[in-house]
Amino acid sequence: MLVLPPMMWAGNAVVGRLMVGSMPPVAMNALRWLIVGLLLLPLAWRVWMRPAEWLARWPYLAALGVLGVGTYNALQYLALQTSLPLNVTLIGASVPVWMMLVGRIGFGQRLQGRQLMGAALSVCGVVLVIAQGQWSVLRHVHLVPGDLLMLVASLAWAVYSWLLAHPPAHMVGERRPGWDWAEFLMVQVIFGLLWAGACTGLEVHWHSRLPAAGSGPVWWPQHWQTWAGLLFIAVGPSILAYRSWGLGVQAVGPTMASFFGNLTPIFAALWSALLLGELPRWYHPVALMLIVAGIVVSSRSVRRPA
Repeated sequence: MLVLPPMMWAGNAVVGRLMVGSMPPVAMNALRWLIVGLLLLPLAWRVWMRPAEWLARWPYLAALGVLGVGTYNALQYLALQTSLPLNVTLIGASVPVWMMLVGRIGFGQRLQGRQLMGAALSVCGVVLVIAQGQWSVLRHVHLVPGDLLMLVASLAWAVYSWLLAHPPAHMVGERRPGWDWAEFLMVQVIFGLLWAGACTGLEVHWHSRLPAAGSGPVWWPQHWQTWAGLLFIAVGPSILAYRSWGLGVQAVGPTMASFFGNLTPIFAALWSALLLGELPRWYHPVALMLIVAGIVVSSRSVRRPA
C-alpha cells in the first residue's frame, strides 16, 4: 500500500512533463480535479445531499482545498514546464523540512538539535539539485523557474499537512461530520475547484494579452493521449494514491510511512529514463541521500506516543 503512492506521485511528475504543450498547466490541474470529482460521485454523493455540513465549516475546508487541490498541483505542473521530473520530486522530498518550519512558526512546535541537523542535510540536497551539481551556479543566483515554483509548492503542502493534523474543534470527535475518505476528499475538491477555476480564468486572461494570442494554447484536450494522461493523473496520483496512503498510515503509523514518500524520486528517475530518455546526473543520487539522511536524523529526535 505504501509503495503505490510514491510510484503514482512519480508518474504524476513524468506524465505532467510529457503533457507540456498539450494544455496550459493551470487549466490541466483544474480539469484533472474536475475528473476526480466526477469519479468520486458514486462514492461521495451523500456530501451533496448535506451541504450545510461543509458550508458551516467552509473556512477550514476552503483552506485545505486551496492548498492541497488548487495550489500544490498547479504549481507542480507549472514547475514541470521548465524543470525535470527528477528535480521536481527531489525538491518535493524536502517537504518534511518545510513541515518542521511551519510547525515551529505557525503551531509552536519546539525544534531540537537533531531536527536542525536533519534540516541542514536536506537543504544541502535541495541546493545541490538547484545548482545542478555546479556550485558556481549559486554565485550567479541563477535558478530554474520550475525549481523555485516547486519550493513554493512544497511550502503549500506543508501548511496543508499541518492543517490536516491540527483541525479546528468542529472537525474533531463527535462534532466532525461522519465523512469517509471519499466524502472528505470530495469536499476538498469542491473548494479546490473553485480556486482552480478562478486561477484558470487568470491564465486565460494572461494568454489573451500576449502578442501571439492568435496562436495561443489549446484549452481543451485534442488527442486521446492527452485524455489518457489526464485520466491517469486523476485516478492514480489522486484517488488510488490517496486511499492507499491512508490505509498504509493506519497500518504502520505516520513515522514509518513518511520514509516511503522518499521513494518518489527513485521512481521518477526510473520513469524518466524509460519514458522521457532523461537519465539522472551524478548529483541526483547524492542529493537524494542527503535528503533521506536529513529526514532520518530529524525523525529520530521525535518521540511519538503509541
